[in-house]
Amino acid sequence: MTKSELIERTSLKLPHLMQRDVELAINVIIDAMIHHLARAERIEIRGFGGFSVIQRAARIGRNPKTGEQVSLPIRHTTHFKAGLDLRERVTLSNDRFPLIRD
Repeated sequence: MTKSELIERTSLKLPHLMQRDVELAINVIIDAMIHHLARAERIEIRGFGGFSVIQRAARIGRNPKTGEQVSLPIRHTTHFKAGLDLRERVTLSNDRFPLIRD
């Protein structure tokens, strides 16, 4: 699902709100999440999951094209851990609608 699909589906569920108001609300939420993650603060949405920032240690990597060793610096990345309710609902949906793999 893309951001525009999220806005559209939310607008359909809340017909009393104009689509631009729904878009503004979603943008405010996403901006707040980005702001707090940029400050390395944890975000928890009960039943959905938690977002946090983790630090990856500096390491020696390899250039895949040349095989040459490359020094990779410390970096920060976001981490998402699904909440219990989300995990259970995904598991139930997989039981009803199994994934077909080629």
